Amino acid sequence: MDKAQEERAQAEQLPSGDVVAILLQQHARIRDLFGQVRAAHGQERKARFDELRALLAVHETAEEMIIRPVAKDTAGEAEADARNHEEDEANRVLARLERMDLESPEFERELAEFERSVGDHAEHEEAEEFPAVRGGRDEDQLRRMGGRLEKAERAAPTHPHPTTAGSPAAQWMAGPFASMVDRARDALGGTAKG
Repeated sequence: MDKAQEERAQAEQLPSGDVVAILLQQHARIRDLFGQVRAAHGQERKARFDELRALLAVHETAEEMIIRPVAKDTAGEAEADARNHEEDEANRVLARLERMDLESPEFERELAEFERSVGDHAEHEEAEEFPAVRGGRDEDQLRRMGGRLEKAERAAPTHPHPTTAGSPAAQWMAGPFASMVDRARDALGGTAKG
């Protein structure tokens, strides 16, 4: 069983709407998308990368806004800060990848390294942060957090924004405006560099 299958199996063991179940499913989808980007070329690679980029952007933003404050309480400030720092760095790498030629050897190298770091980040969350969050909140609270996470994702930016990454407060303040700009840009079919 590969890691994505394990994550899906773990998610299925949790109650529907549980915040950790939602995040485990997303981790599995992110792993799938990395493989699809690596295997594809041309327009298909661009489409899969755009999907990966958008999922990572909204996923990390929502984690910072909904999970991280609870993790700070349940897993400790050092754990929450470490995950925020990793997400800040991931945002910077994702922004670089977005500007690259998706068929270049440089993109291939950077994507492989990024995939490893995203996988390591997810494993830290799954081993350290998620158990603390689940242990520190009851099932009703975890379902409510799941609902808030999904709402935050619907309003989150779909492109990386390194200036707000790693800061839940900055995400709450700048996220809605950045999301509006990103979604308009996506609707127009552009990934204009900016």
